Amino acid sequence: MDLAVAPIKPPITIADLDKIDIRVGTILAVEDVMGSDKLLKLTVALGNFHRTILAGMKQERENPQELVGKQALFVINLEPRKMMGQSSEGMLFDIGHADGLAPVLAVPENKIPDGTRAG
Repeated sequence: MDLAVAPIKPPITIADLDKIDIRVGTILAVEDVMGSDKLLKLTVALGNFHRTILAGMKQERENPQELVGKQALFVINLEPRKMMGQSSEGMLFDIGHADGLAPVLAVPENKIPDGTRAG
């Protein structure tokens, strides 16, 4: 399947990239967000701490519970954001959504310790 390649975003500096904290985490729990057609509440282990991360992926998965126990990449230094009355403390780093594809998780090649930084 060929994908029409999206335009490249404007250049950034290494200093800009260094501001983004992307880490490996294990999804411990997946819950529905009441009143939302899109949001799932993920509880994520990131080494010595846990975060609640809301992800708009409810309609993208037939069985969201299949995510429990999977490692993925998360942006963890975003400002907390309120959605549907709940606070999200980061962002799931997925692949495909921005290009209109069914998103897949960005995952490490092998199991590695939660909290390991990307980059």
